[in-house]
Amino acid sequence: MNTPRLPELPIFRTIAEAAAELNQPAYVIGGYVRDLALRRDSKDIDVVTVGDGIALAQAVGAKLKGRGRVQVFKNFGTAMLPTKEAGDIEFVGARKESYRAESRKPEVEAGTLEEDLARRDFTINALGISLNPENFGELVDRYEGMKDLAGKTIRTPLGPDVTFSDDPLRMMRAIRFASQLNFDIEPDTFDAIIRNKERIKIVSQERITVELNKIIESPTPSYGFKLLFQTGLLQLIFPKMALLHGVEKVGNHAHKDNFYHTLQVLDNVANAGGDLWLRWAAVLHDIAKPATKRYFPKVGWTFHGHEDKGARWVPGIFTDLKLPLGEEMRMVQKLVRLHLRPIALVKETVTDSAVRRLLFEAGDDIDRLMLLCRADITSKDHTKKERYLRNFTQVEEKLKEVEEKDHLRNFKPVITGEIIMQTFGLKPSRAVGELKEAVMEAILEGTIKNEMEPALAFLLQQGAAKGLAPEGGVVHSPN
Repeated sequence: MNTPRLPELPIFRTIAEAAAELNQPAYVIGGYVRDLALRRDSKDIDVVTVGDGIALAQAVGAKLKGRGRVQVFKNFGTAMLPTKEAGDIEFVGARKESYRAESRKPEVEAGTLEEDLARRDFTINALGISLNPENFGELVDRYEGMKDLAGKTIRTPLGPDVTFSDDPLRMMRAIRFASQLNFDIEPDTFDAIIRNKERIKIVSQERITVELNKIIESPTPSYGFKLLFQTGLLQLIFPKMALLHGVEKVGNHAHKDNFYHTLQVLDNVANAGGDLWLRWAAVLHDIAKPATKRYFPKVGWTFHGHEDKGARWVPGIFTDLKLPLGEEMRMVQKLVRLHLRPIALVKETVTDSAVRRLLFEAGDDIDRLMLLCRADITSKDHTKKERYLRNFTQVEEKLKEVEEKDHLRNFKPVITGEIIMQTFGLKPSRAVGELKEAVMEAILEGTIKNEMEPALAFLLQQGAAKGLAPEGGVVHSPN
């Protein structure tokens, strides 16, 4: 592991000059130094000074061309200085912290560099680089963070029970870093998470979900979820997902472990480049299987209706986890509800009608749905899996063919409720809804084209069957 070196950016020399003038030793600390060592991109630069962090930020800002505008956060004792060359730089005075048992909010007071490093969550984040004239650019590594980076290990600087009891969110962060970096959690640190897991209950849901999302967005998210489950944290923060774990067997009938299947689907989506919300659809696609599981002696285990129940659960899950309830939630809900549809097409002769319905219901999310469904093919039987994937490719080709011909993504029938009411002199009623549904069904079945003339003729036919006649006996097609 190479010793991290500061980039040749003038801003670091400017900070060093200001710190020397104030007689306040200063250091770049934390994730930025870690990422330099790992040769990863990092945007967040944190500067710790043994003294007044706000005063240092203001002194640095005064030295910049045009004077940098410093944002001061007095309640936190920090200041932010936006720079063109290095982005936002945060300044804070070195501090030590103490905690009360019922809160994760620390009592903070000024401290030494050693005390500041000791309060860091993990050794790999307790690295620093000096910005002082006498040893500018020198590495500060009091807790063997470089050794843990080389060994791909997550470990706390102090005793892990103290670290996790003081700030329980660090248990989630340990798993998040392990998942993002593909590191191991050191055994004593891992055991301390298990011992302290109940402390996660004092952490706000918003902060937990930030870490959960970062685990989901990591290169191999299954690793993070396995750690969450093994430590017992998943059972506390997301019990519905933990219930997917396990296999029940009756005679020769056993179902697959839906927890590990879900993780495989999630990894498949991640490998295909799926974004956060498509990954959430993977997490939730089988979430209602435990609630719909039934055993029948002749057929074995079934999960009938799990896609519909799961879709109904999505708003509640998003609410509980403090996830956004707008467009993202509706997309996830739609994918959970539809995730069996393309796979069902694989098992039968693919008709234009079935494809039209799928295109209509999926709308602009059809490509996301197909990616999720391809990821859902996880059979251990290699021959069976290859056959399914070949058939699935045929379904994708059929979707493309029908879409190009009928343009059914988010299509709207030419016959609207207003046209139906004007045609037959009706007020809003059940009959209007039934006629509108009949026209749409005819279009999806391919009985008529989604064009005014054939659709209007079909509407008159359907109206006559209900004893309805066009008002005035004449129907004019709208322009």
